[in-house]
Amino acid sequence: MKILVINGPNLNMLGNREPAIYGATTLEEIESSLRRKALSIGVEVDFYQSNIEGELIERIQKAPAQGFRAFVINPGGYTHTSVALRDALIAVELPFIEVHLSKVSAREPFRQINLFSDIAAGSISGFGPLGYILALEAVWGLYGKKA
Repeated sequence: MKILVINGPNLNMLGNREPAIYGATTLEEIESSLRRKALSIGVEVDFYQSNIEGELIERIQKAPAQGFRAFVINPGGYTHTSVALRDALIAVELPFIEVHLSKVSAREPFRQINLFSDIAAGSISGFGPLGYILALEAVWGLYGKKA
């Protein structure tokens, strides 16, 4: 099973960006731990990060033809604003788990708007980098045997 892990805007700044909220772990460190986890459960994982909405959409659209069968996605700030990213995920008809490092439900009111949780197979929020591991395990547990 091939799983694509997608990270939206500003997640390339992890480790430096608001460590009190997002922690000190870098995106590269998260990817490294996900590679190890993927190897241990026998799945293939690839990663993509962009600060540009259109690039994220194009990557999602190409994923099915490249053999990906599910996504783990942290849309970042696009969680609250991107109907286009939502539409791309619906269009490709692949399951996905939504991840957020911080507990978005306890943050600013504008962050209470989530355009993805109702179409996601599940949402994981507030567990920091562990959320990505949990999401990978969830995708495998829900869809791995069917791939």
